[in-house]
Formats: sequence, structure tokens, C-alpha cells
Amino acid sequence: MRKMKKTLSAATAVILATSLFAAGCGTQEAEQGGQTGTSAEAETTAASDLNSKTLDEIIEAAKEEGRVESVGMPDSWANWGLMWQGLADTYGLEHADADMSSAEELQMFATEGENGTKDIGDVGQAFGAQAVEEDLVQGYKTSYWDSVPDWAKGEDGKWMMAYTGATTFLVNTDLIEGEAPTSWQDIREGSYKVSVGDINGGNAQAAIVASAYAFGGADSDITDFDAALDAAFEFWTEMAEAGRINTVDITQQGFETGEVPVGVVWSFTAIPYKDAITEYSFEANIPTDGAILSGYASVINKYAPHPNAAALTREYIFSDEGQNLLAAAGAIPTRTDVEISEEIQANTFHTDDYANAIPMTDTDAYTAVCEKIVERWSAEILPLLVN
Repeated sequence: MRKMKKTLSAATAVILATSLFAAGCGTQEAEQGGQTGTSAEAETTAASDLNSKTLDEIIEAAKEEGRVESVGMPDSWANWGLMWQGLADTYGLEHADADMSSAEELQMFATEGENGTKDIGDVGQAFGAQAVEEDLVQGYKTSYWDSVPDWAKGEDGKWMMAYTGATTFLVNTDLIEGEAPTSWQDIREGSYKVSVGDINGGNAQAAIVASAYAFGGADSDITDFDAALDAAFEFWTEMAEAGRINTVDITQQGFETGEVPVGVVWSFTAIPYKDAITEYSFEANIPTDGAILSGYASVINKYAPHPNAAALTREYIFSDEGQNLLAAAGAIPTRTDVEISEEIQANTFHTDDYANAIPMTDTDAYTAVCEKIVERWSAEILPLLVN
């Protein structure tokens, strides 16, 4: 599943830019159904102003378009499957997805240009601004604009984050001794062998940032994070020297085979894995002493062949139903006024569990910190893992 490789930082984008591999596709190809638009149609689309339309106009036009083509929004990620089903049931929209990374999504928008075949994508936090800078997207604010924090949306709705993930320990309770860790301090004092995944990926970088808040202080300033990183790397050096860093990737397969007894993942990864894997028993805990929130933003292709369907998709994602569907997958909805059902909270996380998680509201500063993490991990930790 390609979506697990989605990146959250520009540090990953740099690496992807130099070693990009061919994009994997979902179960349906975008060419099905004859949806590819002509250049003339695309130019008209790009000139349209979705924000000038009423919601009723968006709905009517979306029904006429009849379908939406997404990238990086596969059924298995963050409950998108149920989201697409809801759109089909409510508005009759057909759907197909091509699963790919954030960098690949924007590359496709850029490469296809006026001959765009894709309508909407879901990109890591750092890529929303990049999409705007490269003039690849068009805006749509949704009717929920005022209940979305400023840090989670771009000007005119050119990108909007519908959800974040919280740092989460996914623990195979059949393979560990004693209780499952609920804090970074528990891990430090225990004997758990921990996997965070490839340091070039956003997941691993986020895990290090979370541990920096745990050991460097929850009040650390992300714009002046060197002292906190020093504390984190002291911890990870201890882990490496003790042979307690697991280099197996944090894929579902890694958990299924028992190769990853403890993994640091996003909340919206932990819950689907926990629910899907039957070979073992798992516990998912958001660390009490160091967790961050970082998310993904929807972006509407400037040359979307079905722009109204893309706008309606975003509208549905931010609706009460859409936000609860995301929450059911362990994601943290960004709307400040949405109520998450007690049933969903009982099966995933209660709002109290992530009340102290720190949102990464300064994307530029977060990206810079992630770049430092990649450099320091390569210099200080990797040599300890191969000796």
C-alpha cells in the first residue's frame, strides 16, 4: 500500500525528488469511464471560481459530472472507502483512486497540466503550500470554513486539512513482557524493541519530534528546537546502543508477522491495523508525555476534469458525517465544532487521550526540524544500527 509512504515533511520531498519511482495504482485505473477532459474543457475548469457558487449549485453541477477522480486517497486509508461510499449513496458520484505519495500527486498535477485527469488529492502537511506556490490547485472553502483553524487551511481554500494523526504506540501485547507502554518514559525504562520506520519518511520524523517534546519539555518552541532534539537524540542513542531500535518497517505486514512488537505510528494507522490483524492482540496508546498532531490536506487540481465533484467531495469530508468517518479510523478531525460519537471514541480514542498532543501549526518550522532529524539520525544513529 503506497499510502503508508506518504510524506509529512519537505525533507522527504527532497529525497523523493531524487529517487522517485513509478506511481502504484489503485484497483481501478483513472482511464475507465472516459473521464479524461480536453484542453479546452480544462482551461474552462481552471477559470471557474468554485467559491462563487452556492452549495446547491455545487451539488447540481457535481451530479452532472457524475464522478470524482482522486489520487492518494485509497479505500484502506483513514476510512476513505466509507467516504467514497457515502458520496455514492448520497450524490450518486462514481469514484476511482490512484494511490501515490504526496510528491507524486503534485508531480502528476504538474505533468498533466491543462490535460488533467485527476480531481482531488490528499497530501502531507508541508505539501499544501508547495501546491499553491507551484500554481497547481484551485480553491474551495466549504461551508465549514469558519470552524477550521487558520493553521489547517490555505488562502481561499486552496488546501484544507480535514484531519490530523496523533503519535501512537501500537503494541503487540502477545509479544511483550508486562504492560503496554503509555509514555516515552515507559519505553526508556522498559525493554521494548521499538520501530519507527524509515527516517526519510514522515512517520519516523514525527516520532522523533514527539520524543523531543517528551524528553526536552512539552513547552519547547518548535522554532528553537535544538535543545529538545539533543534530549531526544540522547534517548535514541541509548536505544540504539542497547539494540532496542527495530529496523523493520511499520507496515501492516510487519505487525502481522510479529516482527514489530512495538511501533510508533499515526493514530489513523494504529486503529485500522489493530482492527485488521487477527493473529495477535494489540493495544494502541497515545503517549501521555509526548505526542504531536500532524495531518493531511485535500487539494483540488487546478485543471480538474470534475471540479464540482471535487468541491463536493471536500464538502462531504468536512461534514459531520465525514469528520466522524475519519475519527472512526483513528484520525483527529480538524473542525473545532464537530461532535465525535461516544461509540467511535470508545472504539478508537477519547478526545481526552489527545488533549495534550501538540499540533504542528508552523509547517515551515516543523519541516526545518524534520530536515535536522534526517541529518542527525544519519550521522548519529545509523552507524550504531549497523555495528
